[in-house]
Amino acid sequence: MREVLLESDLPGRTHRGKVRDTYDLGDRLLIVATDRISALDVVLPAGIPRKGEILTRLSAWWFDRIKEVVPNHFIALITAETAGMLPFPVDERYYGRSMLVHKAKRLDAECIARGYLSGSGWKDYQRTGAICGIPLPAGLRESERLPEPIFTPSTKADVGHDENISYEQLAALAGDEAANAMRLRTLAVYNYAHAVALERGIIIADTKFEFGYWNDEVILIDEVLTPDSSRFWPVDGYAPGAAQPSFDKQPVRDWLAAHWKDGDPAPPLPREVVEATTRRYMAVYRMLTGEELPE
Repeated sequence: MREVLLESDLPGRTHRGKVRDTYDLGDRLLIVATDRISALDVVLPAGIPRKGEILTRLSAWWFDRIKEVVPNHFIALITAETAGMLPFPVDERYYGRSMLVHKAKRLDAECIARGYLSGSGWKDYQRTGAICGIPLPAGLRESERLPEPIFTPSTKADVGHDENISYEQLAALAGDEAANAMRLRTLAVYNYAHAVALERGIIIADTKFEFGYWNDEVILIDEVLTPDSSRFWPVDGYAPGAAQPSFDKQPVRDWLAAHWKDGDPAPPLPREVVEATTRRYMAVYRMLTGEELPE
């Protein structure tokens, strides 16, 4: 098992997110996915082995496939063969977990596509019969597939909670043209990815995207269709009417819900929770790509 990387130490870091560190290279960015993990809006002190590599390799795999669906910022996955594209040397700790991308001006909103009734959407539906103000048919069950995917934007918070906003609020924030592009491209990528994943035994219940302006066009940025940004369920055993097993950080969320109180310092994770989370991330990578992670 490779060493856990919690902090990157390359020259000129310009941003440290919950998981990713960003380096400004002029007209490009280098995005390094660390092994940090956040859940319930807290970044935990322990990392998840190979998590950053899985997020980056899986994002690169998807970016390469969806470039014909929507334009995106991906240029190259950093490996021993492509490291020469960078203006400074990087060692093998950064191979597979770093992406070279076009520098876009980020639009400050999360773009969420929901194809199934789950998570906060299920709670909202139980209270109101709608998700984020979008009315749905009566009598739907938890985890049931929606009549058609819906677009539910939210604010983008680097710390704390994102907040759901209406499409009209998104248009006021980003402009009418950008908001329309974000909605259409979110649903286009979700529909394409849902079909691809279904063939590989995975249901994408919902996912979130980010967009930015590059060359006066709204393009897809950040990560895409990973266990951090998506709710992945196994097709085998799918049964609406209850919560579904998932390939994501649910073991971390469950442990925190049982052992941590909001406002307390972030606690260390037990070894079994860390290992269970790594197994889930590796399983979804293997199922989607048909490949094993490089040794």
